[in-house]
Amino acid sequence: MQRTTENKIILVVRRTRLDELIARFNTLAQAQFYVEHLGADFSDYVQEHETYKKVVTAAESQLRQLGRVQVLDRDFLPNFIFAEQDTVVVLGQDGLVANTVKYLNGQLMIGVNPDPQRWDGVLLPFQVADLSKVIPDVFAQRRPIKEVTMAKATLNNGQTLYGVNDLFIGPKSHTSALYQIKFGQRQEQHSSSGIIVSTGLGSTGWFKSLVVGATGITQALIKGGELMAVDSYTGRLTQHQNYDGNFPWNADYLHFTVREPFPSATSAATLVFGKITAKQSMFLVSQMAENGIIFSDGIENDFLEFNSGTQATIGLAEKRGYLVI
Repeated sequence: MQRTTENKIILVVRRTRLDELIARFNTLAQAQFYVEHLGADFSDYVQEHETYKKVVTAAESQLRQLGRVQVLDRDFLPNFIFAEQDTVVVLGQDGLVANTVKYLNGQLMIGVNPDPQRWDGVLLPFQVADLSKVIPDVFAQRRPIKEVTMAKATLNNGQTLYGVNDLFIGPKSHTSALYQIKFGQRQEQHSSSGIIVSTGLGSTGWFKSLVVGATGITQALIKGGELMAVDSYTGRLTQHQNYDGNFPWNADYLHFTVREPFPSATSAATLVFGKITAKQSMFLVSQMAENGIIFSDGIENDFLEFNSGTQATIGLAEKRGYLVI
């Protein structure tokens, strides 16, 4: 069938768990032996794989009727150059959406859930059957768009990294992160498990777990369950009620929290939480001889080195993500 437009559509896909096992063990039989030897159900891997491959084929078939299609594996995202007018369709889990958005620069992105029975898909409002309706609407600018604020880490050597959900700054392994932190008029030496910087989109994930955990500990320790927190600007205790960490996807700010700060003769632990805005960035200087890193959105193999003397500015990104809803 002849396609209806010459618009370019990028279909972002990923390898399944079975693909990764076969890549690791060379053959399907060896992958099956490994999984079943550990007592797991290999048929679940096969079912997921077959479902995903069928959905990819169906999506590609539909999209080729609507425009020019290029299939892009997630492994090639960091080096792929998106054209300004490209429409991006992501077929995978929420994590693939987040990992794709940070490499875009104004392009519209459509999240498609390949297996609704397996994944909820907060960022995946569509199914493959919807593409024949959604894509023409996007081309005609008839679909609503949701903006997503991103975080950005900029190093003094010129390297940058974007985060759609969050940024992690700290050690590569389970050791202490040593660094100097400056925020507003305050400055401290820290020994901690690292810093999490969250966007509104990521505020229901890693950041929320940290906030809820800290809240529970504080409420258990303070008489009457009244929750108090250290204000990052003044250092004074302020009262908070029922804060769960959530904030809007398009919020014009980020939140940071320090994980397990350790007070000692050479390190402090009061500058542990704050709001980063367009006017107020966070500045860090690494004091780690090795294994210091900054990564985003849980992708640990795509990181910036953050070792002794490296300076990082953490702030709002100059660009935003645009999700079709």
